[in-house]
Amino acid sequence: MTIQTLKNDILAGITVAIVALPLALAFGVVSGAGAIAGLYGAIILGFIAALLGGVAVQVSGPTGPMTVVTAAAVATFANDFSTVMAVVFFAGIIQISFGIVDLGKWIKFIPYPIISGFMCGIGVIIIILQINPLFGANTNSSIVYIVTNLFETFENINYEALFVGLVTIFIMFLTPRSVTKIVPAALIALFFVTILATILNLNIPTIGEIPSKLPDFILPSFNILELSTVLTFAITLALLGSVDTQLTSVLVDSKLKTNHNSKKELIAQGIGNTMCSFFGAIPGAGATMRTVVNMKNGATTRISGVTHAIVLLIIALFLAPIASKIPLALLAGILIKVGFDILDYRFLQIIQKVSKDDLIIMITVFLLTVFVDLIIAVAAGVFISSFMAVYQISKNIKIKHYKVFIDEKNIDIIKVKGALFFATAILLERVLNKANSKKIVIDCTEVSYLDISAIFKLEDIIEKYEEKSIEIILVIKYTHKRRLLKIGKIFNKIKIYRILEHAKIHIKEELENEQNISTK
Repeated sequence: MTIQTLKNDILAGITVAIVALPLALAFGVVSGAGAIAGLYGAIILGFIAALLGGVAVQVSGPTGPMTVVTAAAVATFANDFSTVMAVVFFAGIIQISFGIVDLGKWIKFIPYPIISGFMCGIGVIIIILQINPLFGANTNSSIVYIVTNLFETFENINYEALFVGLVTIFIMFLTPRSVTKIVPAALIALFFVTILATILNLNIPTIGEIPSKLPDFILPSFNILELSTVLTFAITLALLGSVDTQLTSVLVDSKLKTNHNSKKELIAQGIGNTMCSFFGAIPGAGATMRTVVNMKNGATTRISGVTHAIVLLIIALFLAPIASKIPLALLAGILIKVGFDILDYRFLQIIQKVSKDDLIIMITVFLLTVFVDLIIAVAAGVFISSFMAVYQISKNIKIKHYKVFIDEKNIDIIKVKGALFFATAILLERVLNKANSKKIVIDCTEVSYLDISAIFKLEDIIEKYEEKSIEIILVIKYTHKRRLLKIGKIFNKIKIYRILEHAKIHIKEELENEQNISTK
């Protein structure tokens, strides 16, 4: 490492800390755990993930998806913050286990419509959650509550808070890119609007008192009767954190032409989130925007991420009294822009051109994310996409039924080509029902895949035709034959060949023997 590299990393870390500050405070407020919880989430996770992670320039901290789930947990366990921290603790432990089994390499197989619907849902949730603070009303983490009480909110508008929020939104959306390349719009809004609100002495809700000291140690605990709820939130956080981190890691790889260590990164994220639970901090993940800012400012090593965490710690310890005056409507304005940024415009721009199947998956996941539950949304998306994939594969299987004459006898041959599994095995049975000879050959030499459902279906078919005194003869690859013989005893009773011609020779010999016996 050269002095120039060290200088670049430190300067990049300071810049990222400035970008991360308003986001950390805003995510802390939205989570319901408080601004300080967001700030220390950025400090603790940011430091540990930078030090131990598998992506040198990745910056970690509270993110939109993680904050939304944390807010739901805070609302669920409103009277017991230690239970919320138990959720964060288990999320970290689960994430560590994900890293140990190297789950990161499998995340890339999640269908894009699921990710798109989920991210759009998260974006909309964040935007809706800002309605109350934007209009000066009490914050609430329930989407349904906010939507159903809109008229009441509009009847009791705090116009001073709305003014602050609209000025912030104006700055966030309309600040020229030439300016935001030098100073982030969120930072401009944070300083300018806070000073404006202070000078005008506006009567609006603010962050409130932030302690200028290190956070107290918390021992996460929970009621055993709440274990299933705690684990549900924890699994959701672990999955979201892993997906969020993996997506950011892949972005880094594409920009820097590197190959990240997903195993190491997930373990580091898990350790970081676990440590957050002991200090009342909200969990997080690899943060895309902060990581991009880090790269653009010349970061090349872990020092940038560590510097970012140290700078935030200095701010927390020495500038907390100033931060306490930040209006909640200001943070709402910042997060509305964050919500819009999370929306998947790549998918939305081509929504009229995508297939009906992809659109169904995306819309289903989106609606379930916003109005029901995040983990149900993802589970439903995976189920629907799997069902559609199975349907498409079953359409591609080729089952050909033809007859041959051997010694003037009619023999049915069923040739199967493609994957033979639970769905396509049913199609095979339908074709077999059309066969009417005493000997039926099922030619599976071009079967690429054979699952246990198909094997059991073959067993049922053999037993069914055996009762009718109809002989089933299998022609199948040697590897598949070994599986058949291991799993089902019935396969030891029938003839199994590797080549179709051998099966035909067998049938010819049997027919000749039968004819010889009948002529004697």
